[in-house]
Amino acid sequence: MNGDILLLVLIIIGLIGRSPIITTAACVLLIVKLIHLERYLPTIERRGLELGLLFLTMGVLVPFASQRITYKDITSMFTTWPGILALLGGAIATYMNGKGLELLKIDPQLVVGLVIGSIFGIIFLKGIPVGPLMAAGITAFLLKLFTFMFDKLK
Repeated sequence: MNGDILLLVLIIIGLIGRSPIITTAACVLLIVKLIHLERYLPTIERRGLELGLLFLTMGVLVPFASQRITYKDITSMFTTWPGILALLGGAIATYMNGKGLELLKIDPQLVVGLVIGSIFGIIFLKGIPVGPLMAAGITAFLLKLFTFMFDKLK
C-alpha cells in the first residue's frame, strides 16, 4: 500500500477515534513526505522515540522541578504499600522493556503488529502510546506464557 494513502487512512482513523496523537503524527509525516523531506524519515524513526521519551520523562519530572514533591512524598515510596508497589512496578516495567528490546532484535518484523496494536489501543481502548519497547516487552511475556502453557498441554 502506498505510504501516503496509509497515512491518510491513519489521519481519518485518528479523527474518527478522536486521537489527536495519531492524527498529528500522521499529518506531520505526510507533510514531511509531501514536501520531499523523506531523507529525514530515518532520523525521525531513529531519534523520534528518544525525543518522545525525553518529553514524556520531563513531563513526569515537572513536579520535582516545581517542588510539588516533598521529602515526605519521597520517603512514603519506601514506607507505604502503594509506594513499594510503584517501585516494584517501575522495576518490572524496565525489565520488560529490556526483554522487548531483545525480542525486537531477534524478530524485527513484529514492529508492524506492535504499531497496529498500538493504534488499536489508542483509538478503541483510549490508551496512550508510550513506545514500542513496552509493547514488545508485553509481547515477549505473552510469548513466554503461551509457550509455557501450550508446551505443558502437549
